[in-house]
Amino acid sequence: MKFGIVIFPGSNCDHDVFYVLKDILNQDVELLWHKDTNLKNVDAIILPGGFSYGDYLRAGAIARFSPIMNEIFNFAEKGKFLFGICNGFQILCESKLLPGALLRNNNQRFICKNVYIKTENNDTTLTKYIPKGKPLKIPISHGEGNYYADQQTLKEMRLNGQILFHYCDMNGVVTCDANPNGSVDNIAGICNKNKNVFGMMPHPERAADDELSNTDGRIFFESIIKSLS
Repeated sequence: MKFGIVIFPGSNCDHDVFYVLKDILNQDVELLWHKDTNLKNVDAIILPGGFSYGDYLRAGAIARFSPIMNEIFNFAEKGKFLFGICNGFQILCESKLLPGALLRNNNQRFICKNVYIKTENNDTTLTKYIPKGKPLKIPISHGEGNYYADQQTLKEMRLNGQILFHYCDMNGVVTCDANPNGSVDNIAGICNKNKNVFGMMPHPERAADDELSNTDGRIFFESIIKSLS
C-alpha cells in the first residue's frame, strides 16, 4: 500500500506524517506537491496540518483551488481513502468534501496544547481499530478549529454515523470544559456520507513516537493501515 502526502505552500506537518508512516510504521510514502496532477498511483492520501497559503482569507480557502485538488476530487469520488488533519480538515471543508466549516476559536486565540478525544463510531476505515469511548491524549494546534454545522446537517451526520470524535476529559466524559475551541457538540473529527473522506483537528502524528512519551496518536495510522490492507 502506498500513501500520498500533499504539500501546500505553508504546510508544516507534512514531514511529521511522512516520518510516522515511513520510519515508524514502514509504509511506502510519496510526497505530492500541490501543483502536481499525477497522484503517483497512491492508495490513500493525507492532507497535513500547517498554514496553507498563510491562512489568508480563511484557513484552507486558497488551497482548495490548488491544481492537485482536481485530482483529489476524482480520487474521493472513486471511494478512495482521503484524510485531512487540522489544516487538511479545513481544506476538505472548504472544498465541500466534508460538511460544515471551521471557524475562529471561540476565545479568538491560537491554541496549542494536549487535549483528550474519544471515538464515537469505530465502523470506518479510520476508526475501525480504535477502541470506542477510550480517551486518547492528542495535541491540537490551531486558530480556526471551531467546528460548525447547522442543526439539520448535524442531525443527518448523527443518523449517518459521520461524527467520529468528540473532545472529552481524561476520563472520557464530554463536557464544556473539555471543549478547547467552541466546536458544536464538542466535535473533533468527522467523515463524509460514504465514509471514505475523513477530517480531524487534533494532530495524531504529533503523538506517535516513543521519544515523545505519548503514542496515543499512533493507533490512528495503525487503524488505517490494517483497514486498508
